[in-house]
Amino acid sequence: MKYYQEITCPDCTNTHLMKSGRSDGGVQLYRCQASDCPTNTFMLEYCYKACEFEIQEQIIEMAII
Repeated sequence: MKYYQEITCPDCTNTHLMKSGRSDGGVQLYRCQASDCPTNTFMLEYCYKACEFEIQEQIIEMAII
């Protein structure tokens, strides 16, 4: 039985993605194929929590206040 995981872009929620190599740590990189998406590449698993998209938004909000 095969298992498929649907992956979406964290910025535009587009499902049209392509693999874009691997990071230095060996984690798969993905690239969004939407032309107007600001995301270059992203990973599903980050080594550091500060690199995740939701955490980045919280850091920016906390820095502004």
